[in-house]
Amino acid sequence: MAPTTQLRRAVGSSFLGSVIEYYDFLLYATASAVVFNKVFFSSLDPLVGTIASFGTFATGYLARPLGGILFGHYGDLLGRKKMLVLTMSLMGVASFLIGLLPTYAQVGWLAPAGLVLLRVVQGISVGGEWGGAVLMSAEHATSRRGLWASFTNAGAPCGMVLSTAALTGTAALVGEQAFLDWGWRVPFLLSVVLLGIGLFVRMKVEETPVFQAERKPGSMPLLDVLRNHPRTLALGVGVGLSAFVAQSTLTTFVLAYGVQAGNSRQMILNALTLSSALAVIGIIGWSAMSDRVGRRPVVLVGAVLMAAFGFVLFPMVDNGFIVIALVLGQAVIHPMMYGPLAALYSELFNTGSRYTGASLGYQLAGLGAGLAPLLFAQVQKSSGTGAIPFILAAFCLLTVICTVTLHETSRTSLTGDRNAQRGTGQLATPPSTHGAEA
Repeated sequence: MAPTTQLRRAVGSSFLGSVIEYYDFLLYATASAVVFNKVFFSSLDPLVGTIASFGTFATGYLARPLGGILFGHYGDLLGRKKMLVLTMSLMGVASFLIGLLPTYAQVGWLAPAGLVLLRVVQGISVGGEWGGAVLMSAEHATSRRGLWASFTNAGAPCGMVLSTAALTGTAALVGEQAFLDWGWRVPFLLSVVLLGIGLFVRMKVEETPVFQAERKPGSMPLLDVLRNHPRTLALGVGVGLSAFVAQSTLTTFVLAYGVQAGNSRQMILNALTLSSALAVIGIIGWSAMSDRVGRRPVVLVGAVLMAAFGFVLFPMVDNGFIVIALVLGQAVIHPMMYGPLAALYSELFNTGSRYTGASLGYQLAGLGAGLAPLLFAQVQKSSGTGAIPFILAAFCLLTVICTVTLHETSRTSLTGDRNAQRGTGQLATPPSTHGAEA
């Protein structure tokens, strides 16, 4: 059955908001791999500069759980929509200001300090954005929750496509030296345009009917999650952790490694753009499959395949097959692990603490994406890339264990369900026009 007007608006708003948020957030990721080590850490050895650049990249991920707690708390008390407008505004302003930052050569240590500060703001913003965007879709949906919620996750690779295309296009237009001098700023400054478009669309979406029916003013969402659902939270983090480690390995670390291995920066950015575009199809497709067979089988198969894929990833890059490696890893295998997470996290918690619980679980797992490039760069510096596939496989094993331990959640209701965390709640409400418009 076709989605209702509000569901279409919710899904469209969540997708567009996610695209804009991740354009800004992942633009930094790409720039940290190919630009920032030369602009903000120019006084350091190239490899050390890359590590320092990845360090500032990681601060955004470290700040994401704080954003999840902060915006999750008020999102559970005041509503999903209000928080989503605020998170988008914060992200757009922070990214615009990054585009105005002076370089290390101009102001010394103040340049990387300002970069870290604005990266923290980005992290807080995206930490609060994801949970609200997912719930706007999931709580408006009356069926096929995995499909509709996945559009938020699909926004991440779309944002990557836009960010890499913006950097690639700018570099091609102005040339290598001008790109390093000033051209890299253009994609960041464009954030203010995307912000205006995103806010216009987001303001047209109504608050979710689930929240309106079950809101509890005066409650303590974080306390509820930590006191009543610590096991659920821990298992949720374990399920998602390897997906984030794999994500940043494919979209950040491999970029820097590919350049060191002799691949051209342009080829790598083109490969990343192609694989990110195809990942949108993978995320939506595997998430729709999880509505039919369950979240757990899809995530389990993806984790096993990713563990094996890690052992052929770097040989493929070394031998010039970086396009095939990124397409296979990012567009086929990774979406199996990542796509179903949107619905899964929203199904683990009750309405009164769902924004907080889903955000906290997802963002704690997301620390893997921020720390993996830094960890792998250190490992590469000391012993090469030989140990990295084993580390990736260990994270995938953790996901397998946690996914097997966690009960299936795809058949639970988001309305009035007090057993969602055990996967034993009511079936989702059957699709009907009346139910969707309630």
